Amino acid sequence: MKTSLYNIFSWIRFTFLFVAVLMIWALRTLNWIWMRPNRLEKCLRKQGLNGNSYRLTIGVTKESAMIIKEAASKPITFSHDISARVLPSVHNAIKRYGKNCFMWIGTAPRIHITDPTLAKDVFSKYDDFQKYYKTNNPLVKLFIGGVISYEGKKWAKHRSIMNPAFHLDRLKHMLPAFHSSCSDMIRKWEKMVPEMESFELDVWPQFEALTADVISRTAFGSSYGQGTNIFELLKEQSHLTLQAMDSAIYIPGSRFLPTKWNKRMKEIHEQVQASIRSMVNARVEEMMDGGETNEDLLGVLLRYNLKETQQNGVGMTVDDVIAESKLFYFAGQETTSGLLTWTMIVLSKHHEWQDRAREEIFQVFGDRKPDYEGLSRLKIVTMIINEVLRLYPPVVELTRIVREETKLGELTIPAGVSIMVPTILIHNDHEIWGEDACEFNPERFSEGVSKATKGQVTFFPFGWGPRICIAQNFALLEVKMALALILPRFCFDLSPSYAHAPYVVITLQPQFGAHLTIHKIKH
Repeated sequence: MKTSLYNIFSWIRFTFLFVAVLMIWALRTLNWIWMRPNRLEKCLRKQGLNGNSYRLTIGVTKESAMIIKEAASKPITFSHDISARVLPSVHNAIKRYGKNCFMWIGTAPRIHITDPTLAKDVFSKYDDFQKYYKTNNPLVKLFIGGVISYEGKKWAKHRSIMNPAFHLDRLKHMLPAFHSSCSDMIRKWEKMVPEMESFELDVWPQFEALTADVISRTAFGSSYGQGTNIFELLKEQSHLTLQAMDSAIYIPGSRFLPTKWNKRMKEIHEQVQASIRSMVNARVEEMMDGGETNEDLLGVLLRYNLKETQQNGVGMTVDDVIAESKLFYFAGQETTSGLLTWTMIVLSKHHEWQDRAREEIFQVFGDRKPDYEGLSRLKIVTMIINEVLRLYPPVVELTRIVREETKLGELTIPAGVSIMVPTILIHNDHEIWGEDACEFNPERFSEGVSKATKGQVTFFPFGWGPRICIAQNFALLEVKMALALILPRFCFDLSPSYAHAPYVVITLQPQFGAHLTIHKIKH
């Protein structure tokens, strides 16, 4: 009898606990997918923000993905007004709800900020508005790492260790590597065409190879041949990462499922890690044996990391150095190759500026080899590059997350809400840039960036504030060197086969390539 009663009470306790756990889970789920989103929407609307109404979890995100897919399904007529193609959901939302509005990403609202004053606050208060990646999938972190993904003290430490590698004085010493890589590419182009004839060339893969070669030489003291496999793997990983970031929802634990996607992401990560680790370990061993430190980016990083460790007891781990090296590879190639490609495309359409840039290069260098002082004096080339960056920024939007309730101007942003600053929409804003905002007009930068922006945060192709891209001067110097060598030797037009289709794969790229007709200039 006692045993029977004990069993009954045990069963009742178990049932009670099971029901309690089930109810807690149900309440949390209800709060996640319905109660909290509705509270957030009410809070935002009360403050005067407009946006689409919340619908149960993935519906709105799926709709947004369909809009993006539709926008990328075909090329557009050649125009510099590309925001509707590369950022269609945000473009549509702002057009419908106003410049400062919100839209739903799953169960969380995202506020779009186009006011330059508010954008400045977002970029300046980097502890309040932290980096945000639009997915909870841990596998994405295998690709997105290094200093751009860190916050707080870890970010500050890594940034201080890396800063010396990108000082202008050190970049000057990299010019011979820039020149060698560009000269190798030009020699290949010259072999493609007999004198006084033309040839068609997709310059996008050409510039990918060029910038990969440059980063291999300047970061690791190696050649593109040694880094080819790493670059190809990172390119594949960027496409896989974008797919994960576009996914409406991540199911916790799904990364452990033996799917083809999961396996490939892990394989790429392991292969890239092993390749870079071997280079890093070899350098560390050389340093420990008292050998001379190479003055490439990796060598400088290791030297200052050792100094930080000796002075403060803690520096970067080997895994940290590998993450930063991987970032060198990807960011150092993607940003610069894209900028070079869009500059060539734009100059193919605007021959008057192509001619002016070529004439300036002849005046500054003549037959001399381009040097740092001369590149710094290329005013027209700089104006052209800035205007290309305004119309075709490497990253078309910057998103931050609010971890705790935060003030932004007169707005109170609840915890968990993300903030997007749509770079390309601010760069194309007619109220800021005038009626010709979507036209190519480098003259607007004739007196410099500060004069063109009137001191406002309205031009930020590499970000802005303390977290501005650490390698922007590296990229700009490399692009100037490439143009200083290409323009005196070749003129170029858009090929009839060129299809204007800017699209985003982490950075802004030409979806169907950049087919140009190249003409050799006879001297």
